[in-house]
Amino acid sequence: MAEQMSLACLDSPLHGQVKGERSVMAFPFFALSKGRRMQPITYSDDYVSIEVRPSQTGVATIYDKEILLYIASLLVSQMKRKETPSQEYSFTAHDFLRVIGGNRSARSYQRINGALERLQGTQIKTNIEAGGEGEDGFFSWVSEAKMSYTKTADGQKRLNRVKVRLCDWLYRALIKDQKILTYDSHYFQLSPIERRLYEIARVHCGNQRFFHIGLKKLQTKVGSEDRPAKFKSALREIETRQPIPEYDLVVVDDPHSDGARLIASAGFGAAISKRNPMVLFRPKGRPRRQRVEIEAPAEQSVQPARADAPKPIEKPCEPSDLEVSSYALEQAARMFPGYDKYAVLEEWKRWALTKEAPRRPDAAFLAFFTTYAKRNPLPN
Repeated sequence: MAEQMSLACLDSPLHGQVKGERSVMAFPFFALSKGRRMQPITYSDDYVSIEVRPSQTGVATIYDKEILLYIASLLVSQMKRKETPSQEYSFTAHDFLRVIGGNRSARSYQRINGALERLQGTQIKTNIEAGGEGEDGFFSWVSEAKMSYTKTADGQKRLNRVKVRLCDWLYRALIKDQKILTYDSHYFQLSPIERRLYEIARVHCGNQRFFHIGLKKLQTKVGSEDRPAKFKSALREIETRQPIPEYDLVVVDDPHSDGARLIASAGFGAAISKRNPMVLFRPKGRPRRQRVEIEAPAEQSVQPARADAPKPIEKPCEPSDLEVSSYALEQAARMFPGYDKYAVLEEWKRWALTKEAPRRPDAAFLAFFTTYAKRNPLPN
């Protein structure tokens, strides 16, 4: 795949890297199975709600999403050339298959036709705003999709070009919000669950030291319908192979493990156990933290308090102490464009629960965001 992406000599409308929109990467908008899924996809947390309804051919799949990634990449290329991005794109199936590493068999062309049908038929409803605008009601990923073809001597259809018009929601998100991240070229070689894990790591971990998330919450973000035990087993198998580009994955269910120590070293007080496992993502190539054994003293004695000893917390923080206003979230979006304000909010809450309750949650959140942005610059 890496070799295919580097063939600049091809006469292709897409010469750059594959790009994706952060919100579409962060949440489960697509079915993980190639089979026809007729059950709706629903996702809900404290801030985001998503409902995805199937058409007669089912919900758009993670493989159908490849077309959206291809079009988003064409749009970003236009913006980099200082051109006015179009909402409508026409491209050859040959080039699309080149980029994703697909072969040019008749079956591949049929797959494009099915993907376009599902992308246009699937109905999405979400409270995620795009380009400063929200939408009540449902929209489809593409508002128009056409395929032009010629016929061979034996009457077989031969696909020439594909014409697609992006929905308004995704178009606004790309050209106005510009929360766009680059995909590793090996993404298209991954299984459905590995694709989702890569996207979540890319959005939330980026180039920072690590990102951790509860296994149950991760399964919801991935969009997996497996039993929790089976999902954890799948993650264990991925942990053994480490196939995810750019990131390593570790399942942490031992409170005395290196992964648990790493999480604790950053001030997160998560109670890790077999029943409450965490999943840790780390950029590949970072030096691993060496394990340090600390011997307990033979005798315990009461020592007088030092003058510089940390003061005890007067008012332990509760989740209700960490509610921020919609104004603070809007201000965070203006101050730190390109960042996932909800992901940073979750990081702040996990950190703040180990501290004294803030007197002004809005100000405390924005101060945390300022430090977070300095320490975690957005990747190019």
